[in-house]
Amino acid sequence: MSNRHFVESQDIATLVPDALEALTFQNPALSWDSRHKSIYDKGHDPDRHVSVVSGGGAGHEPAHAMYVGAGMLSAAVSGNIFASPSVPQIYNSVRNASGKAGTVLIVKNYTGDNFHFSQAALKARVDLGARVEVVTVGDDVSLTRSKVSKVGRRGLAGTVLMHKVIGAMAAQGKSVDECLTLSKVVNAGLATIGASLGRVHIPGQPCTSNQVPETAIELGMGIHNESGAQLLQPRPSLSDLLDLMLQRLLDTSDPERGYVDFGISPENVVVMVNNLGSLSVLELSAITTKIVRKLGERGIRPRRVYSGTFMTSLDGPGFSITCLRVDAEILSYLDAPTSALGWTSPSTWDEPETRASRTYADEAIDNRSRTAFGGKVDPSVLRKAISGACHSALEAVPAITHFDTIVGDGDCGLTLQRGCETVLKLFEDGIEISDSAFDNFVRIAHAVEESMDGTSGAIYGLFFNGFSAKLRDSDVGGTISHSEWLAAATAGLEAVQGVTPARAGDRTLMDALEPFIHTLKDGLSNAVREAQNGAETTKGMKPAFGRAVYVNEDGWDQVPDPGAMGVVAIVEGLGKVLIGKSIS
Repeated sequence: MSNRHFVESQDIATLVPDALEALTFQNPALSWDSRHKSIYDKGHDPDRHVSVVSGGGAGHEPAHAMYVGAGMLSAAVSGNIFASPSVPQIYNSVRNASGKAGTVLIVKNYTGDNFHFSQAALKARVDLGARVEVVTVGDDVSLTRSKVSKVGRRGLAGTVLMHKVIGAMAAQGKSVDECLTLSKVVNAGLATIGASLGRVHIPGQPCTSNQVPETAIELGMGIHNESGAQLLQPRPSLSDLLDLMLQRLLDTSDPERGYVDFGISPENVVVMVNNLGSLSVLELSAITTKIVRKLGERGIRPRRVYSGTFMTSLDGPGFSITCLRVDAEILSYLDAPTSALGWTSPSTWDEPETRASRTYADEAIDNRSRTAFGGKVDPSVLRKAISGACHSALEAVPAITHFDTIVGDGDCGLTLQRGCETVLKLFEDGIEISDSAFDNFVRIAHAVEESMDGTSGAIYGLFFNGFSAKLRDSDVGGTISHSEWLAAATAGLEAVQGVTPARAGDRTLMDALEPFIHTLKDGLSNAVREAQNGAETTKGMKPAFGRAVYVNEDGWDQVPDPGAMGVVAIVEGLGKVLIGKSIS
């Protein structure tokens, strides 16, 4: 793994926007919304054709923005590296791309993407009255059914084939319902497995210490720098590795992994051999030949073979194999023309006729004063409390990041850092803040939504929105009472629990958040202690959610959950300021 990049540390903040803008230079039929990091097909008519929108974290290029174009995606939205885009980003992309024909969101099955895209879809239905449906793609076969019983199969390179099929359907005038019906057929016929020689290096971050030995290969690699499902040591030959990968893809006798039966019609299969980032074209092509030969030995002669770079994990030194069961209809959509830059087959595009320019405006701002709602709070104490919580969390970021590189994708600490830094700017000394508890916590909720992506960002956003909503109903004009603070905290927790089935015992930040909220009635110092205990118990705990599910248990056995560590850091900071005094 190389940690050398042409893009230097001072340019990391513009890396993703610059990469997205480059697409508009390559294809003038694309437009670029810099604020929300979204790419649009200018020729798409959303009133005549279903809008197909996708997206996710950066680092998977050409996915997803390079699949925007006639015949594939109408729009794509990007988060930061390996982090889901925020709800406001997705919502604005949907709003700007959608029309009377309706919208289909194609989402890889990861917790953060599911949270954010589902929330954005719901928001669009409510605010715009639009028909917006979500298609979640899960094609990973490396993990057993029992292992992923709660979270489902990960979305991997097979998602690109879903883009192509649904995008072609939309271009041919099919309805939302027709797209949804065929998406279920495609999803049921997808199977992907990856393998890698090592980790990737995330620009701007230190090298992870969790490296793959030179004598080993990781099987079941994801696309977020997480550990594989299985470490193969000693390293098998390429032939043996491919045999094992194809067995996982094709063997229906294994009740834990036989996800797709390709034996029903072995002549109706397409194969995608995907470069995870850093394989040479020469090596990938040789691997492709060996895969096709081995499929032939199993009686499968692929109708189409796609070999290239479709969905990466930055500079990942590996590849994945995807098989899709097809019929004549699905094959026709795969063969349909597209102008998307990232699709492998030759394509042409024409500059669309000039249409009325579209302005990608920010989400409408509610100008009604929030200070008229709910009870009061002492601004000076609130400022100190927020500052204490945020600075405590910022001090913990290096440790959180270190542990997350072992059991996740390394973004948990940086996500928390972005949120804390944004919130701190709202409460800096010299900036006037109101005495309205509701107003202040709505501002915090908005700051979190704008700055924190990924799963943890969604959870913090849900918590503070639920917290704020309860404060809105507090005694107008009066000082917020202890019981009202408790009720708001409980409402915040319930808002999170209403979206995710994760609970204490599932190795998530809920292991710290739940005991903190549940014992807050007994005093802040006791609640902080219970949060600390909850986070500590996650060491060795079997995960049920998040990327830790996909990591070999050797990685998380002695490592606490990074999200729970973040919660502890926040409440410890609160405790240092507030224990012994009233925020009101």
